Amino acid sequence: MELFEEIAAKVKGQNKTIVFPEGEDKRVLGAAVRLQQDGLVKPILLGKRSEIEATAKENGWDLSALTVLDPAECPAEDKQAMFDALLERRKGKNTPEQVEKMLQDVSYFGTMLVYLGKADGMVSGAVHSTGSTVRPALQIVKTKPGSHRISGAFLMIKGDQRYIFADCAINIELDAPTMAEVAVQSAETAKLFGIDPKVALLSFSTKGSAKGEMVTKVAEATEKVHELAPDLAADGELQFDAAFVPEVGELKAPDSKIAGHANVFIFPSLEAGNIGYKIAQRFGGFTAVGPILQGLNAPIADLSRGCNEDDVYKVALITAARA
Repeated sequence: MELFEEIAAKVKGQNKTIVFPEGEDKRVLGAAVRLQQDGLVKPILLGKRSEIEATAKENGWDLSALTVLDPAECPAEDKQAMFDALLERRKGKNTPEQVEKMLQDVSYFGTMLVYLGKADGMVSGAVHSTGSTVRPALQIVKTKPGSHRISGAFLMIKGDQRYIFADCAINIELDAPTMAEVAVQSAETAKLFGIDPKVALLSFSTKGSAKGEMVTKVAEATEKVHELAPDLAADGELQFDAAFVPEVGELKAPDSKIAGHANVFIFPSLEAGNIGYKIAQRFGGFTAVGPILQGLNAPIADLSRGCNEDDVYKVALITAARA
């Protein structure tokens, strides 16, 4: 928990506003109440006011200091401003009728609050799918300059060990340019958690020990990482044991400065990344925090639908720190 104490100390007093589109969910509401009580963020809860108040009453939670916003009760002037901004943002892509319908969706409504500067970040996904969170973000907030894709990283924690795994949430297939971009994004995420990034681009091959298109892709991705970020400590293609275990790294890749010392692991596909982080979580006893969406113009987080209240609390802290 030392890491989250560090993050809490960083965000306390900054009064960052985080919008939670799933305010009716007990896990989300409980986390928002704690965040407010701890003085760490200013939550905005979206949803039906009556349902949010009923859940709070059942659990003895005080909502007096929280902002509860029912999109259906949004003042006409504010709704019109939001409608005009979204219509302009989606110019030529959505009709006025479609935009009006989009704003009835809490995910779009919450994303617009971020876009218009009324919230510093958004945390969603406890109820909604990843697509429901990511789609509005890509359409409205869009990617950072220089980023062509977004990706999803997990912070893996066990004791004083901290690692970044990516992409574990977004891109089903990664070509070489996308894998390189994920590597650079993940290195920046690592720095947020006090990790000096040493990036390994993973494969079933180490430095040509096996052949095939998948191996070539990772080797090409490594070259592109060096072009994008010449000062970043990164290497590939590396098998996981060569990337993580010093003795194996020295044996399989003796000329590599990363082999055996990596702390940021870039998987060659979503399939590998998702399986990898879940094995580390279930077999290795690591806590997986995320996914942390990388490459967006604003901090928007996508929770796992299997999350608990503490997960929501931690992801909201990270989102506030990123803001």
